[in-house]
Amino acid sequence: MIFTLLAAAALAQAPAPCASGTDGAVCRAFQARDAGKHDAAAQEFEALASASQGAARDRALAAAGNLWIAADQPGKAALALDKALAGAGLQAEQRGEALLDRARAAEAQNDLKTARAKVTEAQASISDDPFLWYFSAALAIREGDAVTARNAIGRALTLAPNEALILFEAGHVAHFIGDLKAARDYWTRAAAREPNSPTGKAAREALALLDKPAAPK
Repeated sequence: MIFTLLAAAALAQAPAPCASGTDGAVCRAFQARDAGKHDAAAQEFEALASASQGAARDRALAAAGNLWIAADQPGKAALALDKALAGAGLQAEQRGEALLDRARAAEAQNDLKTARAKVTEAQASISDDPFLWYFSAALAIREGDAVTARNAIGRALTLAPNEALILFEAGHVAHFIGDLKAARDYWTRAAAREPNSPTGKAAREALALLDKPAAPK
């Protein structure tokens, strides 16, 4: 979800080398993203939005917001996404994904109330997206809401039962509600699914902490 369908929907990927004009802006944005330069990619989409109108503008702004999140710039992401959502160009799943990104930006700014409101709004159009429920569960842990965390991760697991990231978060939810046996199972499964990924590494680290003896009181 670091680069959602919104960026792809902004325009079809342009061929390299990058030309001038709209196709060139999209091409440069994709090249910057692929090089890990998410801030530069976001700037390209914002420039494209400034030169566009209607749905094309809204999609470019949504893509910029998504990339600002990847660049660890949630304030800039929030501004771009609010502009995109204020227009009428994002419909159905595209709007839902933008709402989810807006929730992610709010959570990164410790605005949990806005994050929850945007997640709730996004459910109307992307309830079949496991990442929505993954994020909802993680947010619920921050909110101290065990019931929502359990229900949300249950929905995520139903939609993507073998996804390592979902299994990893399921371990966090289980640990949060005090079910250490389930936490161990989920983290073990996550590590096995993707042993060489950052998620697999994080799962192994979580298991190591679980096995660490408690400090004497």
